[in-house]
Amino acid sequence: MTVADITEAFAGEPALVPYVVAGDPSYEATKRYVEALVEGGADVVELGLPFSEPIADGPTIQEAIRRALDGGMTPAKYLDLVRELDVDVPIVCMTYYNLLLQYGEGDEVETFVRDAAEAGVSGLIIPDLPVEESAELEAACEKHDVALVFIVAPTTTEERVERILERASGFVYVQARMGTTGARTDVSEDTYESLERLPDGDLPYAVGFGVSEREHAKAIVEGGADGVVAGSVFVDRIAEAESVAEAAEALREKAAELKAGIRDAERDESETPK
Repeated sequence: MTVADITEAFAGEPALVPYVVAGDPSYEATKRYVEALVEGGADVVELGLPFSEPIADGPTIQEAIRRALDGGMTPAKYLDLVRELDVDVPIVCMTYYNLLLQYGEGDEVETFVRDAAEAGVSGLIIPDLPVEESAELEAACEKHDVALVFIVAPTTTEERVERILERASGFVYVQARMGTTGARTDVSEDTYESLERLPDGDLPYAVGFGVSEREHAKAIVEGGADGVVAGSVFVDRIAEAESVAEAAEALREKAAELKAGIRDAERDESETPK
């Protein structure tokens, strides 16, 4: 799949973008989990490539990364896993730049992007890579038709937002609140302020960080988002389940719940008198 497939995933209605960690708790389990998320309504799947120093992630996802690393997940195995996925939605890899720099022998960054594209990865999210230092990765992504997704935080300045929009492709990840990832009980006011200050453009805006309930998804779309990203709420269900089958069903149900929230917002908008 390509950048165009991500664009298509956001067409028609706002997209649901769930996140899980590859290899948590095993290679085979992850394949079933991704399938379950798609069965539940996922339009794009954000599949984490585990790294030992996940600075953008909260305790829930850090534990999932630890389980995946303990289980032997590596970049090579990650790409094998993506090749074996039997789903018809774009896969976006979320990882850290150090793994790209360590990959291959010479031209590591482009080699990783090339191999990721060949495996079926449609996009990359690299939270520790500043936009000002992203030229090499941007060039590799453009060459191999892979989206480069940047994160816009509540504190991102207007000048940096402009630079991000110049270099981003696929979609823009809007961080709903300050801090690290983790499920929350409410939608932060930062979400609406962040969306209001973002200019209209060609790229969709997907909001994440703290999304866990149907009403969260509804509120985010009503606030103007083009998509909803949720991670910790899915990772929690994997950790709590007593079997792969139980976890897969829990993921399918939660994805369906969040997708229903997205459609609640769309339905309310369509029924509002003009």
